[in-house]
Amino acid sequence: MQRVKIEPAIGLTGRLTAPADKSITHRALMLAAVSDGPVRIGRPLAAADTGATLAAIRACGVRVEGDLGGDLFVHGRGLRGLVAPPALDCMNAGTLMRLFTGILVGQGGDRVVLDGDESLRGRPMLRVAKPLREMGARIWTAPGGTPPLVVGCGDALHGVEHDLAVASAQVKSAILLAGLYAEGETWVREPAPSRDHTERMLEAAGVSLLRAGGAVGIRGPISGLRLPDLDVPGDPSSAAYAIVAGVLRGDPEVRIDGVNLNPARIGLIDVLRRMGADIQITNQREVAGEPAGDVIARRSDQLDATVVDTREVPSLIDELPLVALVGALARGVTEVRGAEELRVKETDRIETVVTALRGLGAEIEGRADGFIVRGTGSIRGGSMVASGDHRLAMLGGVAGLASTEGVSVGGFEAVEVSYPGFLADMRSIGVVAA
Repeated sequence: MQRVKIEPAIGLTGRLTAPADKSITHRALMLAAVSDGPVRIGRPLAAADTGATLAAIRACGVRVEGDLGGDLFVHGRGLRGLVAPPALDCMNAGTLMRLFTGILVGQGGDRVVLDGDESLRGRPMLRVAKPLREMGARIWTAPGGTPPLVVGCGDALHGVEHDLAVASAQVKSAILLAGLYAEGETWVREPAPSRDHTERMLEAAGVSLLRAGGAVGIRGPISGLRLPDLDVPGDPSSAAYAIVAGVLRGDPEVRIDGVNLNPARIGLIDVLRRMGADIQITNQREVAGEPAGDVIARRSDQLDATVVDTREVPSLIDELPLVALVGALARGVTEVRGAEELRVKETDRIETVVTALRGLGAEIEGRADGFIVRGTGSIRGGSMVASGDHRLAMLGGVAGLASTEGVSVGGFEAVEVSYPGFLADMRSIGVVAA
């Protein structure tokens, strides 16, 4: 187990480029695999999760030239041209398991067993299996609705209307992808907007989506799609750690270039600004059909508590641990509600975040759907473990630079899942770590 200690920082400054977006990389690889003809994907994220998706499409007979992190040339086999293997290893990638299931149900063959590591085996899959079963797909899970997932191929699918109890981009995407192969109209309605990368990419590939009353739908089956060449923009969930580092210790500023500014992904920036953070966005542009720009964060010595409610949660679900940290350093009581989805991430992220931050001196209490943090203006620091969760490992890194004694993070290798260059980027802006 790798242990890294991050020392307290007085002033951080520098400029870095946000790592490529993990969500968009996953989707680009999958849609390129079923595209009519070759697709160039520029700057796809090189990480363990996206590596699992690349391995999966190759296992389905897709020829791919190049490597993650550079240019990839994916020679698509058409919408129904994948050769489904007996089994696929999804490793820790829940996005791969859920979204690719929506594609596999439309392929020929018998069935595919999708499995993963111990962490993925604990994540709920009935939320995908149930709606796809309603469409006519054959899908089995382990007892309790967790992986392994057995997916039948080649079934006759029909469109239905789905009302999701919890806003989830992964579940919505799986349903829409299955809708490509289903007879009739498939509709998805969410209680709050979730990230829309799949919808944007499908439309870029020539698919006409339906929209009415806040719901999104598709009329299938479609004959084919053609994903255009694209460059992957920067991941706001990864950039969030440098943004918060800048808000807490940026002097004169920390600049992160090329961040995806999709409105469904930048709830953290809105929340931090509400708390009094000095954050600016410059050089706004479009990258791969997504809004992007450069984010500048400067030290904000007076931060005030806030409340994050249910409707805001989907736009910053992965950044809520950082809200807890900033809340501990703010004035007043910060509360997060409606985030029960954190219970079924790589870990029970409410429990692990509360345990970790409390161990570092924060006054934080967990709730069934979130947490309450009483800000004291500082945290002591100490030792914590990442528990195999990449976002918890990076949270420890930012907590260390904002602490009085530094933070030692055990299991730091978990960052490889989404942000292998995290430590190097933090060091480039002045963070001391050993």
